[in-house]
Amino acid sequence: MLTFFEPWGLTTIKTAIILANLGTPDAPNPPAIKRYLAEFLADPRVVNLPRSVWLPILHGVILKTRPKRLAHNYQMIWGTHDGPIRNITAALTARVDSYFSRRYPERDLQFYTAMTYGNPALRAILDLAESEGCDEYLLIPLYPQYAGATTGAVFDKWIGATQGRAIPNFRFISDYHKHPKYIHALTKSIEKYNQNLVAGAHLLFSFHGIPMSQNDAGDPYESQCQTTAALVAHALGLKPDQWSVAFQSKFGPAAWLEPATIDQMAAFPKQGKTDLIVVCPGFAVDCLETIEEIKVENQEAFYAAGGQRFQYVKALNATKDHVSLMVGLIEEHLFERELRGKRAPTKTIGGY
Repeated sequence: MLTFFEPWGLTTIKTAIILANLGTPDAPNPPAIKRYLAEFLADPRVVNLPRSVWLPILHGVILKTRPKRLAHNYQMIWGTHDGPIRNITAALTARVDSYFSRRYPERDLQFYTAMTYGNPALRAILDLAESEGCDEYLLIPLYPQYAGATTGAVFDKWIGATQGRAIPNFRFISDYHKHPKYIHALTKSIEKYNQNLVAGAHLLFSFHGIPMSQNDAGDPYESQCQTTAALVAHALGLKPDQWSVAFQSKFGPAAWLEPATIDQMAAFPKQGKTDLIVVCPGFAVDCLETIEEIKVENQEAFYAAGGQRFQYVKALNATKDHVSLMVGLIEEHLFERELRGKRAPTKTIGGY
């Protein structure tokens, strides 16, 4: 039972707030990349082929060749001490933590960064939070649009981490694809290119793709991507022919969401769209898929096809607007009872 006391913010509980991202290898070398891919690509949420078919391919072919091919790419984006996805996610968490420490010093909140694959693993973070006396949890997967392969995978890992112990009280944010603060943050990140948009540049929203089989099974991901893009385009005042949506990072021979971002790089110049601005709203922080795949591979393809100018809009990363979005999500989910208005002096609520 959770007991809430008025006035605002005084509780008897200690809450862990976990910002969860995809993950990254522990180092930019083939052995570390192999360990990471072995966990990532073995997840049925990511590749939903029969295990008897997929695992022999994964271990017999992919893990023997792909780590060596990816090592150069990871080395190119690697920071002084760590990969960008872990570095930036940790920085975002720290800035959100700093805000709540100043704004709500009476709240007993603990902030953590976790990764779905690799380190720090959700299980390890749950162990740490328990050891530090946390009673309940708010889990925020850093995927604005829900997909079974991303948000669903975080949920699976979380449930797996609770096995062998009493399942703690927790809340789980499934998506925030049309949250006003998310749309505002994206819009602000693109507004610096307004002069180019007015001059005729085309804005491409490039989201990570998913297999058509997952889409056909009812995954809301594509619909949520389209909604995000439409809301941002509306906020920017763009006409329908000034923007479009594509999907990147296809993996394997199966059909994926279309159009593919890499295919659009060749198509745009033929359509007279030689001035291109690319934003990747599905990526909360910059990573291999934005830094190398978009800024290098896709940019090169665009110029090779006759493009004249290519500009990439950085992910929200640990910016002020991204911190504001996370703060808004946390306040809404932790303080919603109080935000509805003050009630009787003491409220006892079963569950969380």
